[in-house]
Amino acid sequence: MKLAPRMIQAMEVLQLPLLALQEKIEAELNSNPVLETAEERDETDADESTPEPEQSDDSIDNRELIVGDDADRADDFERLERLEESEAGFTDYMETASSGGLRRNSGESDKKLEALQNTAAQEASLNDSLNEQWRLIDADEPVKEAGRLIIDYIDEKGYLTVRLEQLHNKDKHSFGIEHLYAALELVQKLEPAGVGARDLKECLLIQMRQFPDDMSFEIRLVERHWDELLENKLPQIARKMKCTVDEINAAVSRMSKLDTSPGLGIGRDDNHPITADIIVEPREDGGYSVQLTDTSVPNLRVNRFYAKMSRDRGIDQKTREFLLQNIRSAQWFMEAIEQRKNTLLRVAEEIVEHQREFFDKGQLYLKPLPMAAVADRVGVHIATVSRAVAGKYVQCPQGVMPLRSFFNGGMENAEGEAHSWDAVKAKLQQIVDAEDKSNPLNDDEIKIKLSESGMGDIARRTVAKYRKILNIPTARFRKKY
Repeated sequence: MKLAPRMIQAMEVLQLPLLALQEKIEAELNSNPVLETAEERDETDADESTPEPEQSDDSIDNRELIVGDDADRADDFERLERLEESEAGFTDYMETASSGGLRRNSGESDKKLEALQNTAAQEASLNDSLNEQWRLIDADEPVKEAGRLIIDYIDEKGYLTVRLEQLHNKDKHSFGIEHLYAALELVQKLEPAGVGARDLKECLLIQMRQFPDDMSFEIRLVERHWDELLENKLPQIARKMKCTVDEINAAVSRMSKLDTSPGLGIGRDDNHPITADIIVEPREDGGYSVQLTDTSVPNLRVNRFYAKMSRDRGIDQKTREFLLQNIRSAQWFMEAIEQRKNTLLRVAEEIVEHQREFFDKGQLYLKPLPMAAVADRVGVHIATVSRAVAGKYVQCPQGVMPLRSFFNGGMENAEGEAHSWDAVKAKLQQIVDAEDKSNPLNDDEIKIKLSESGMGDIARRTVAKYRKILNIPTARFRKKY
């Protein structure tokens, strides 16, 4: 299969989120000597600076990829569909192509290198932190060696993932099982509190024993009645401990402040900031304005000097071919950016038009919306819509939301009103939040409540499935005493 560079570039730019697009533009500016930023772009600049590159092939894979209002571009989107089958090859190609590039000037500073040098050093991992602390532990060498092995088997959450008996191998190591137990006791005294635990119960006990306040009641509760506590059998526990249910509830509340995954507090933070690609704002006439947040994307143009040089017949052929190739690449890149803007804006406008009630009233009024319906309205292939919404976010009165979240299935009630599955889940959460916690609703009762609220006749198994998706426990575990 032939993958035209122009087509690959258009697809890649289309699916880039805003921050990634800015990085891509910076990379192109660094690698293409004829491409430059402009404070203002006008028609005269474009006419004077951009020659028409020679086209040697007018095949379907090399023609311009256009998303417009005026034509059925079946051939263009047929190419997009064919590329679905070669996604792995496309990724490999882009990774290889982006690994190198041309420099405008050998004496020019490398912006990527400068950015790398100015980037903060990566935080130490949990394993690095534990090993650093372990070096300061005063213990016999067999215990020290056993501790280093234990630390290597602690996962990112801070738990020891294997049994100590599995680590004991007298043929490979010079320590015995007793050294492993002694080392584990020392490892569990390292920071963060709770690290080295083999299960949740041990993790909580380690933290409570190291807690500055007195937690003897909580320790006794966990040590003696852990299984009953997990089953929410608070009255039985109260009788056995000769205390009140309120005292147990207070203890559970204090324990809820402990960290069940202590290891996640140390190491690299993979949370990345979200930048909305689209802003939806209400207008005075009751409608909504849809805008792209691309003001930070610089205007691009072809350098006039290089464009003029490419038309000079006095320049040697090799230099002219080099310039024409880079001018053609710059044109393709600028057209791909314009195509991205056009496609993304039109897709967003169709979403806002279809989901008008959601923007007016909120989550409960989200309607089913298949991606194919938007593709038909915009006049593009469904794969183009999928790429256009991938990784994009919209800022609206309801908050910042993934653009893809507006595409989902649903059902109709007896009156013929359509509700998306996300709206059903939102209503389910609302019903559970409003229930009497001393007598919580079971799945059958939630099913009836959903039907009474106009969500239609939903099967009980569907209620149970969405309850689990929302991390809502069963009625017995939601009961408050």
